[in-house]
Amino acid sequence: MNDSVGAKRQSAWKGAFVLVVAGIVTKILSAVYRVPFQNIVGDVGFYIYQQVYPFLGIAVMLSTSGFPVIISKLMNDYSDHKQKIMKISAFYVTAAGLVLFALMYAGAASLAGFMGDARLVMLIRVAAFAFVLFPFTAIFRGYFQGVHDMMPSALSQITEQLLRVAVLLGLSFWLLKSGRSLYAAGAGAASGSLAGSLAALCVLAVFWYKRKDTKTDGGHIETGVIVKKLLLYSVTICISSVLMLLIQLVDALNLYSLLSDGTGSHAAKQLKGIYDRGQPLLQLGTVFAVSIAASLVPSISKAVHENKPFIIKEKATSAVKLCLAVGIGAAAGLFCILDPVNIMLFQNSEGTQTLQIFSLSIFFASIALTAAAILQGAGHTVFPAVSVLAGGALKWVLNVWLVPGWGITGAALATVLAFAAAACLNLQRIWSKGWLTNLGGVFARLCGCSLLMVSFLLAYMKVWQLCVPVSRAGAAGESLSASVIGGLLFIYCMIRMKIFTDEELSSLPFGSTLSKLNKRREKYGR
Repeated sequence: MNDSVGAKRQSAWKGAFVLVVAGIVTKILSAVYRVPFQNIVGDVGFYIYQQVYPFLGIAVMLSTSGFPVIISKLMNDYSDHKQKIMKISAFYVTAAGLVLFALMYAGAASLAGFMGDARLVMLIRVAAFAFVLFPFTAIFRGYFQGVHDMMPSALSQITEQLLRVAVLLGLSFWLLKSGRSLYAAGAGAASGSLAGSLAALCVLAVFWYKRKDTKTDGGHIETGVIVKKLLLYSVTICISSVLMLLIQLVDALNLYSLLSDGTGSHAAKQLKGIYDRGQPLLQLGTVFAVSIAASLVPSISKAVHENKPFIIKEKATSAVKLCLAVGIGAAAGLFCILDPVNIMLFQNSEGTQTLQIFSLSIFFASIALTAAAILQGAGHTVFPAVSVLAGGALKWVLNVWLVPGWGITGAALATVLAFAAAACLNLQRIWSKGWLTNLGGVFARLCGCSLLMVSFLLAYMKVWQLCVPVSRAGAAGESLSASVIGGLLFIYCMIRMKIFTDEELSSLPFGSTLSKLNKRREKYGR
């Protein structure tokens, strides 16, 4: 019996690991494709696509980390009623998708008018179809995750993202080469999400027909109980998952109209496109935090279930320490090298100062995401949703206040402050639970490490620029070499200052190597 339980637990952990890896791969792809896309369509074309991207992103989130988590949680909570849960969930999620589609499709003209760009109607209607497709992938993924088979979800996510990127880049390039408008190219890019969803559905359907689940439900459960849980989790889990998308949605809804002051100027579109260059940088910078967050939930849930508060405290403190380190290092390093990075990725240095401010969001977003995962793992699902909504509301107010005077720099500052608010709210909640210890000294030492790294990078870049002529290739060499050298220096400083224990180091990529270097340094006193 114990062997059986242990095998099931080990299988669940392997499945969770597979899903985390798939999530990391898809998030990296989701960030990286925007660079060649911007190079194809330019800043105005990038602005056009980014106006509908938050809606597409929300549909993807609902089909990957929203409703599948909800359905699988219900199946685990009421394991004797899986078939009934699947039937009710299928009806509920499909109805939700159709309602969202109808609202978005019928309201496309009004929504485009609110955004200040009537030509976005076609893109909004294309994006609306994503809400027709997401229920099917969400239901399948929820089922497989509910029976602890994570491979279908993982493979379908990677397939979805690969085809989405291929169609998005290929179709937008072909449409522009054919003489079509940037808005037509944007609609073509948006259709990439639909192609990806269909591909994911095909993968999931294959696994569905191969399944071997013939067990029938036992006992009785009221339909109202399941519906109430679905409604509760829809609000808490789904909203908690959309922090970064919500901030982008606020920018999509009001930033362009604030920049153009109702005149619909071409310059405002270009400025919004330049500002949107920060989105892939933010997404890449927070990949590590997202992976920590995804891996935290099951371990903390297990500690809560087994009534081991010391494990919760240990896991929470270690996770926040890791995110502090990665967030400070990534934000400070990117701040220093953003000028050559901007040229390397986006062909010129326009908006560098704005993007430097925007890059500070990496630190606060990493903390907000990790802290939210800790709370969710411990069963506190309402508060992270509240902090997300608070951050989104603050972003809206700050945009209205700062953008008219400061332009996209004001929008970048509003983004930083919105993420900071969400991070502080979640951290304060965790602190009040007594789950964090000894972070003040860690934060001070990390700041010392980052200052040393920043000083070195500024000197290194000054020398590089004196020796190498300005070009995109030169900027690429400068960016890549500076990021490697700065990263290694930051890691070395952290080891010297003994910020992490060997156990904490072992949880990092290449952590065992870092742990060995740390032991060797202590052995020889260097």
